[in-house]
Amino acid sequence: MKLMGSGAKRRLTAQIKDSLRELSSQLTLLNQQVGAQVDLRPADFECLELINQYGPLSPTALARRAGLHPATLTGILDRLQRGGWITRERDPDAPDRRAVTLRARRDRNAEVYRLYAPMNTSLDEICDTYTEAELHLVADFLTRTHTAAQTATTPHPEP
Repeated sequence: MKLMGSGAKRRLTAQIKDSLRELSSQLTLLNQQVGAQVDLRPADFECLELINQYGPLSPTALARRAGLHPATLTGILDRLQRGGWITRERDPDAPDRRAVTLRARRDRNAEVYRLYAPMNTSLDEICDTYTEAELHLVADFLTRTHTAAQTATTPHPEP
């Protein structure tokens, strides 16, 4: 393995950070376009994605993950339920009888997955150009980058 000089490493690191910011912007735009095609506001679409990824969730857990005030979340959940995107189910095991669990409706999510198909095909084609070892390296980088972003967005108690 060839070692880089510190100047070359700094430039490459800066390029990676720039690329991540650009990727974030492009993915935000893609998500907004997909959300608009299924008539979901950006915040509604983001909450639906979180329920898909981490659900079933309680409204409180979703509010934490989305960084939203519970009152704001209520309106979002009402719209998602009216649109047939989620269900609110009573949690029979919860001590509070008002407690609900949020679940994404899989039948509706097929619409969203279909809209992401071109991007997923492109990603498959890109990944096909890498070796398994290179994919492990990319996966590790992305996992560690996600963890760093999660840490940066987690509230820390003041001393």
